[in-house]
Amino acid sequence: MIELSNISKKFGQTPVLENLNLMVKPASRTVIVGPSGSGKTTLLRILAGFETPDSGRIMLSGKTLFDENTFVPAHQRGIGFVPQEGALFPHMKVGDNIAYGLHGSKHENRRRVAELMELVSLDSQLQHHWPHEISGGQQQRVALARALAQEPVLMLLDEPFSALDTGLRAATRKATAELLAHAGVASILVTHDQHEALSFASQIAVIRNGRFTQVGSPIEVYSQPVDEDTALFLGDALIFSAQVNGGFAHCILGNIPADNPQAAGEKRIMLRPEQVIISALNSDAENLNAVTISDVDFTGYLSTLTLSSPVWPAPLQVKTISQQNWRVGMPVKLAINGHACVLAD
Repeated sequence: MIELSNISKKFGQTPVLENLNLMVKPASRTVIVGPSGSGKTTLLRILAGFETPDSGRIMLSGKTLFDENTFVPAHQRGIGFVPQEGALFPHMKVGDNIAYGLHGSKHENRRRVAELMELVSLDSQLQHHWPHEISGGQQQRVALARALAQEPVLMLLDEPFSALDTGLRAATRKATAELLAHAGVASILVTHDQHEALSFASQIAVIRNGRFTQVGSPIEVYSQPVDEDTALFLGDALIFSAQVNGGFAHCILGNIPADNPQAAGEKRIMLRPEQVIISALNSDAENLNAVTISDVDFTGYLSTLTLSSPVWPAPLQVKTISQQNWRVGMPVKLAINGHACVLAD
């Protein structure tokens, strides 16, 4: 579908992107996720044709968009672009915003606008409103309809949900994913929100300092991150030093099955909080060197427990589903579900 090969970009003498390679399949959803300043938006602008890379190659459906001899301008690429906050034209009504760039007759354009508004689940009466008269979520759908009007084969989304409140953001994101899947349009979403990335994507590309640190499915990059920074960026993580041998990692929590049977020696391992099962001790006989709850930070559905043990060098904080009977000083036992991820050296 779209293939990036060795894309690099500098601003002055400062490298922004370095030898990026990425493959996006037809009708798939790829998310490029990373911290601010990691190169996400620059890459999206390069794909759209708003910026020119210094080197590399971009192919779309077998057609070269960029290489050392070729540069296809933005308006000839067949790529849709939805910027942050929609960026609707404030002097145009909703219907005119959607119709912008259509080249049919007035009747044909009206019919196409009606089709697109139905596609993005907008009431047809809203086409007569000004952008400031509709909600933020509706504005994002109008921006999406305007981009879809050009019948792109690829849609680029530059943090389009960032200005929406939490509930509306989730609903709009889900609706957008379903809409693009229904339309058969591949998409690339840029975000710094790891929850958004994991929810939206069929493929995630984690970018840091202008390089992809890991590309894979959401479950793969979440449960098997390649390094500590990637692990912590994608969600809460418990990271320990461990002695790894024979498929097991020996750490302060005991012997835990490791996901890499070939790994050996002193390593760093990761567990996600949901892998740690916390339960009350069944008898006083189990109290020797017991783990105790030293603090409970209740936030509703989730609580953060601070756990202590006389054999641990420091307390451990674990975010987990709240239980009413938890109290400070309560002895508990821990069990580990699944395997520890052995992080790269």
